[in-house]
Amino acid sequence: LTYAVEFMGSRTGYPFGRYHYTDLLQPQIGHVPLLIPLAWLMMLPCAWVVASRFSGWRFALLSALALTAWDLMLDPQMVGWGLWVWQQPGGYFGIPWLNFGGWVLTAVLATTLLRPKPVPIRPLLLIYTLTWFLETFGLAFFWAMPGPAAVGGVVMGVFVWQGWRVEIGDWRLRSHHFQSPISN
Repeated sequence: LTYAVEFMGSRTGYPFGRYHYTDLLQPQIGHVPLLIPLAWLMMLPCAWVVASRFSGWRFALLSALALTAWDLMLDPQMVGWGLWVWQQPGGYFGIPWLNFGGWVLTAVLATTLLRPKPVPIRPLLLIYTLTWFLETFGLAFFWAMPGPAAVGGVVMGVFVWQGWRVEIGDWRLRSHHFQSPISN
């Protein structure tokens, strides 16, 4: 699904806006780097974890927003590295606003179609957290992109905070209700 959306998007401009991939990311099939759908698949389960307290449309939407928060840093970085080019740069550090709507739409569709089962929360939340930290730190200090680092860092940071707040609360609840047979 994510490959098909990227293939369609890079040819038609929908749902992300008009862009094309350069030849820097290889291998490619149909001018879409194979790494692109893999990146979606790497981060989508991490986004599911952040929204795991919800169900139905709320789960799908919050997961999509958590994934799109990552793109607030990823897209400016990848454009800065020359991996893809927007036909008409947009209002978010050169990225068209339509792109983020496309991310939300694609992530909602993927989540709805996949109907994910419960996933291991802590490892995926750790990946989401490390990605947030490394992207924010890297953009701010290594790649001279303080704007995307600040905005993306704050937005993705809200999802990191929410994910750990829920996980720590669940852990405390489980710990509180557990009574060791030795203690009695």
